[in-house]
Amino acid sequence: MARTQTKRRPAPAATDGAPNPKAPCPCGSGRKYKHCHGSAYAPVVTRPFEGLPGEVHWVALRELVPAATATLTTTDGRTATLASVLPGGAPALVRANGEVLLGVQLAASSDDVSRDLGTALAAALEAPAGSPVDPGPVGAEGSAGPRLQELLDPAADLEVIVHEDFGFWLEGTGAGPAAQAGLEQANEAIIPTVLLEGLGAAYWCRPAADRAHLRWVRPEPEEQLLDALARLGAAEELTLGAGTKYAGAFRAHGLVVPVWDVPADVPATEWTGPATELDRRLTAALGRDEPLTADERRSRAGLLSRQVTLR
Repeated sequence: MARTQTKRRPAPAATDGAPNPKAPCPCGSGRKYKHCHGSAYAPVVTRPFEGLPGEVHWVALRELVPAATATLTTTDGRTATLASVLPGGAPALVRANGEVLLGVQLAASSDDVSRDLGTALAAALEAPAGSPVDPGPVGAEGSAGPRLQELLDPAADLEVIVHEDFGFWLEGTGAGPAAQAGLEQANEAIIPTVLLEGLGAAYWCRPAADRAHLRWVRPEPEEQLLDALARLGAAEELTLGAGTKYAGAFRAHGLVVPVWDVPADVPATEWTGPATELDRRLTAALGRDEPLTADERRSRAGLLSRQVTLR
């Protein structure tokens, strides 16, 4: 008996100049319009800090580092201070002396973190000294201002300074007792963190008296990095030495953050040498392009099972 052929119904035509809901989205995402910009939600920008100097540090300050600052330079030569977090989770503030501060850890985010932060920075740059900053509805349904990539000088390096506490919140402000009490409360919850010199975004932290980690935001594409880590894992070279082990990795804002457990009683600076040697081995592994061996494929599968997506 012949199989009856069912004709596909033609896609509904667009009306009033609107895109066909079943046609590819004009944004170029590859999704159908109805599943992309034609839906109630815009697609998330997976690498919001791509193209910014120090992208790895932007990710670290956003997700991993409790207290840190860096100087930002705008395309028109103005400066601002980037902070991991500001009092009350404020997106930005302007001090009485005119200093602009931008907080990267926001209470709410839209589909594009770069636009959220750019919106807050643009508002702060135009706010009078000492006055509140009103960037509008940052996050939530979407921020209306520019992206960071439109505001910041692409040639200006991002030099991060990690602080032991949040004292930088009140520097030169003559803050009263209420602000001092808030500062002390915030300091009680801080995790000791140290940036290892000369290793990009390699941050040591000690979340508890008996636990310490090295968290290393890497700039390489995920698949390439995983292959390189798998090669080191199969060769038993994915450690920082005795008493250490590879714990897993985070995915955050389009980058991978490998994490190692290290002894808590060893000072942070003593991990610079072992981390430098690991970086040398990893760089060599990144330069290899032959197919993974069976052992390396098994190592890679184990690495994947220990990855957690943060954002």
